[in-house]
Amino acid sequence: MTSKTRLTPRQRLTRGLHYTAVGPVDITRGSVGLGVHSAYSAGGALRRRYRDSRVAGRVADELTAAQEVVAGLPQALQEARRPKRGHRRLMLLTAVGVAVLAGGAVAFSIVRRSMQPEPSPRPPSVEVGPRP
Repeated sequence: MTSKTRLTPRQRLTRGLHYTAVGPVDITRGSVGLGVHSAYSAGGALRRRYRDSRVAGRVADELTAAQEVVAGLPQALQEARRPKRGHRRLMLLTAVGVAVLAGGAVAFSIVRRSMQPEPSPRPPSVEVGPRP
């Protein structure tokens, strides 16, 4: 404020009451704001901690499952290397089935052709053509 401006007693009283009223309000607002910010920060930390614990639990479960799979891998490899007895029989039956189907198709084709009348070597006795 400049020294040329003099406050009247009324202005002085108003200004004093204003700052007296505003001071405690600012202190209260600041305290409440700090409390809310602290609570929000603590909630975020708890959420992060809970989420990390859930992720850690899932990772531990996955790690246990992976260890079980790796432990059973040698046995699975041995079983895969064993010769399969039914495999040859299956291949033989499949080959026989394919041969029977091929033979049936050939026989059907031969029988079908033999049932059709062969064309006569003589010319037709009746004129073949459209009527006028």
